[in-house]
Amino acid sequence: MKKVYLGLMLALSMMTASAQEPNIPRGMFGGQQQIDVKFDEYKAAPQGFDQEREGIAKGTVTLIEYQSESVGTTRKANVYLPPKYDAKKKYNVLYLLHGIGGDENEWYKDGGVPNIIMDNLYADGKVADMIVVMPNGRAQKDDSRAGGMRSFRAFGDFDKDLIGSLIPYIEKNFSVYTDKNHRAIAGLSMGGGQSLNFGLGHMDVFAYVGGFSSAPNTMRAAQLIPDIDKVKKENKLLWMVCGGADGLMNNSAQLKVFCDENGIPCTLINYPEGRHDFVVWKYGLYNFAQLIFK
Repeated sequence: MKKVYLGLMLALSMMTASAQEPNIPRGMFGGQQQIDVKFDEYKAAPQGFDQEREGIAKGTVTLIEYQSESVGTTRKANVYLPPKYDAKKKYNVLYLLHGIGGDENEWYKDGGVPNIIMDNLYADGKVADMIVVMPNGRAQKDDSRAGGMRSFRAFGDFDKDLIGSLIPYIEKNFSVYTDKNHRAIAGLSMGGGQSLNFGLGHMDVFAYVGGFSSAPNTMRAAQLIPDIDKVKKENKLLWMVCGGADGLMNNSAQLKVFCDENGIPCTLINYPEGRHDFVVWKYGLYNFAQLIFK
């Protein structure tokens, strides 16, 4: 068991937007209340899991544009197609969300190397067939990174764009399954909070939910899970990871404790001395991708 301090959610407003997510030092969110958290076992990813390998088939990443009904403008997303993508087959879909300092390019161009991680997993036969969609989670007309905390409401409104416009676009233009059992959502930092909020808030849309270093936009557990029996019945995976040196651990910890107390299957991994960065998030994608759609 490990003590984790519950901090003030408003502290997130002190962050500034940048191309990389701001690092949250240990103790920044120190508060009055403590809770005991039982972490799940940490197993290190194999060396080279995030390094490009020669001699294996490679997937492709395509930038798409779609019309958003809720935002009222054309928006962008990157789509990873696995090696030997075949339009005659049906694929699962993972929606992979960025943080407050990013956009549709953060995972792909700022150090997340999702295409390399997925290529290696495919080569090793460790993942089900899926495409990975990396949208811009800032649902407003000016969805540039410069918005920072001024975009906080737009992050909260992204589920309308995601469910109302992006998912229909993906299902119309790519050969994918169209039911919740073949759809997953996960993200880093702000995107981790979005994934928990949207995934558990729309269990008719997503069966698999992942949060990597989820930020204070994460709803409290009782709000996320008002119907315990429904989550037990409909959610297939609730999986989280956060760095041990990341001041945002409390956001994942409070959900983990609630789930444990109510018998809801839930994983929370404490990445040893991990900070608020892609070291933890790449580890999250590597593990989460292997668990979904199986």
